[in-house]
Amino acid sequence: MAEQTRVGVVGLGYVGLPLALAMHDAGYDVVGVDVDADTIERLRSGESTVNDVSDARVADAVKNGLVPTTDYDSLFDVDGISICVPTPLRKTDTPDLSFVIDAAERLAPIVPNGCTVILESTVYPGATKEAIGDVFAENGATIGEDIYLAFSPERIDPGNEEYGPTDIPKVLGGVTPTCGDRAEALYEPVFDEVVRVESATEAELVKLLENTFRAVNIGLINELAQIAHELDVDIWNAIEAAETKPFGFMPFYPGPGLGGHCIPIDPFYLSWKANQQGVDTRFIDLADTVNREMPAHVVQRVVERLNDRGVAMSNATVLVIGGAYKPDVSDTRESPSIDIIAQLEEWNAVVEYHDPHVPTLDVGGIEYESVPLTTELLETVDCAVIVTDHSVLDIEAIVDGAPLVFDTRNATNGLDSSNVVRL
Repeated sequence: MAEQTRVGVVGLGYVGLPLALAMHDAGYDVVGVDVDADTIERLRSGESTVNDVSDARVADAVKNGLVPTTDYDSLFDVDGISICVPTPLRKTDTPDLSFVIDAAERLAPIVPNGCTVILESTVYPGATKEAIGDVFAENGATIGEDIYLAFSPERIDPGNEEYGPTDIPKVLGGVTPTCGDRAEALYEPVFDEVVRVESATEAELVKLLENTFRAVNIGLINELAQIAHELDVDIWNAIEAAETKPFGFMPFYPGPGLGGHCIPIDPFYLSWKANQQGVDTRFIDLADTVNREMPAHVVQRVVERLNDRGVAMSNATVLVIGGAYKPDVSDTRESPSIDIIAQLEEWNAVVEYHDPHVPTLDVGGIEYESVPLTTELLETVDCAVIVTDHSVLDIEAIVDGAPLVFDTRNATNGLDSSNVVRL
């Protein structure tokens, strides 16, 4: 097998940039391509465009040979290419592969024979072979002979300081066995462990299995949280007690709703493909319904607690703490905070929000600005709702300052205060 030394990474976002840096660290000559000129300009100047990557690391890599560019033609002589572009959902909740197809169509006339192409973007099972393979085939390439095509799902967890991109085992599968061999050889110097599966389709299912498993179990615990509320039981205490069983139980935790780029979206890729095969995805669909209801459940609980205090929501000032979808990141995609703020507005409440990582937040076309979290602010609001439990937040000060705190994340656990209500 010929040595692979020069590689390209297409898409330099939260997946592609760390991958490009990891491949550079492994000794590859790396060309990073992104269609966004501003992203490329910032990277060339040594400025990171991803929270988990420091400016210093980008500057050092660029100084030592990493080439950020908008020019696909610069990939004409690479031995391998990783595609890391977005795969969102359409408004109809069906897969949108337009970014992947666009990248493949740009690459097909350029990449040399013998190149290994690995798709990292989440897709439905069969998409690498059917959609991407067809693009290269239409340009005269035979998969497994001229071009070696594989799928390797990204598993990056933004904000996770324990597991970096190369620490997480790298699943991959080739469209043909030879494709898998080439992809494995390309990635083995980069990742601590490469987990080879039988095919690209199997690797695609692995990614959807991981996140659908989480979505369904989160949906279950969110439903149980609603039941526990009606039974006047603390769901967090119940989970903690159940977790003492040394087998047969894995804890999941309720929350204000799903957010981010994976868990709210990936199950739809699986259910869409399953429905095409005539398979009903009842668990997936029900979990999605429950998870989508959680922002409304949060707002209703706040309404009830304010009513208990003689405060009508229409006369209330509510502080939403957290705009990002998870702690210690700035990503607001699918954030439950957006739905919660929108629904509070429908109740005619005065809504403020604070997030140290998100200076502005778009809610239905209206831009909110993060307000400073001061003692004066906390004392003037009727309720503070903790939606995102960033580690930099002074939870004790929030509890001490606000007359009512509704905690959707169990961030106040261990604090003894009569003004705190947990989800």
